[in-house]
Amino acid sequence: MNLPNKLTILRVLMVPVMVLLLVLDGGKACDYAALAIFCLASFTDYLDGHLARKNHLVTDFGKFMDPLADKLLVGSAAICLVERGLLPAWMVCVLIGREFVISGFRLVAAENGVVIAASIWGKLKTTCQMFMTIALMLHLDHPLWRAGEQVLVWASLILTILSLIDYIYKNRQVLKGGEKSGI
Repeated sequence: MNLPNKLTILRVLMVPVMVLLLVLDGGKACDYAALAIFCLASFTDYLDGHLARKNHLVTDFGKFMDPLADKLLVGSAAICLVERGLLPAWMVCVLIGREFVISGFRLVAAENGVVIAASIWGKLKTTCQMFMTIALMLHLDHPLWRAGEQVLVWASLILTILSLIDYIYKNRQVLKGGEKSGI
């Protein structure tokens, strides 16, 4: 197993620790530790992709697991933020619903021998969601900060919907059992 894939697995393993820290009533220390883990895990997302491309270590495992690790990280954090009253549940349902649709799409494609890699829209969506999560985890008590949080929340929602449309449109042949039409 190459280093980028090990970083992806590490990101998955960080998720339960982050969730535990977010649900514990341990005060600011737990909150900041959860934030640090989320930031580190988010950085591994950038790092594994960078190393895989730079060193020609892109694998089908990485193409499949990297997006799943991102979904697990961001989705778990978003659910914890709903519990804290920082995100509306309906919005998290949309964010997570999109992930289920894309994962199902990828499974159908894989059955047809097609691997669907992340598109630029999916990468923008993930990046925006990560910044949104960081902002909401910090949740500073300042009107400009709170306005910035809302901009990130709505941008994340819009990018979630746009990336879903993009994936389905560019890979519509997968639904017919044929080859992907290209990303």
